[in-house]
Amino acid sequence: MSNDIKLLPETLRSLAFGSIGAAYMGVGTALDNPSRMLIIQNLTDAAVLFSFDGVNDHLVLDDGVSLVMDITANKSISHGFYIAAGTRIYVKRSGVPTTGSVYVSSFYGGGV
Repeated sequence: MSNDIKLLPETLRSLAFGSIGAAYMGVGTALDNPSRMLIIQNLTDAAVLFSFDGVNDHLVLDDGVSLVMDITANKSISHGFYIAAGTRIYVKRSGVPTTGSVYVSSFYGGGV
């Protein structure tokens, strides 16, 4: 029996600049699996705020900036620190974007 773990991607989530407003809007759907690695990209032309609960500001990314959170890519499937399945990432504007999109990529662990 193998104890190897694959790093598997979820479908890319995105939200175009025209849908990023003054109130939080979900970037795609909630996570289907516990996230081991999360990549958040702001490829708009303005600073934006991100939230993990849709209410509170948790991080800001300037235009063209990406954040890679390698949470537990090299831990076992049953142990480690994860962003919970069912978590949805939200975004709102800090500046006013006129082009581009924001993206959320999530990776989870699975057996081979």
